[in-house]
Amino acid sequence: MFRNICILLLLAQFGFVSCSLPPDRPVTRDQLMKTRIYNTFDIVESPEQVLKALNEEGEAILAAKRVVREKVYDVHIKILATSEGLEVLDYDR
Repeated sequence: MFRNICILLLLAQFGFVSCSLPPDRPVTRDQLMKTRIYNTFDIVESPEQVLKALNEEGEAILAAKRVVREKVYDVHIKILATSEGLEVLDYDR
């Protein structure tokens, strides 16, 4: 019984540690522009708003539109500020 409680507490601790944290080094506008998300997607938020979210929270989730063969698709873009750089993931809405 005690062992089960310890395992549950350990798993809960990993859940709290895995939340997003601000990056060690602030993300720059040049790094954001190298991802080319503003060329690929139609994004309402300005680069400054995205940079603020990345530098404060470590991640930004944006609502965007992508045009493929004259069809408009609504997508969510998740940008993560990692130690290796920015990681961009897009999901259909």
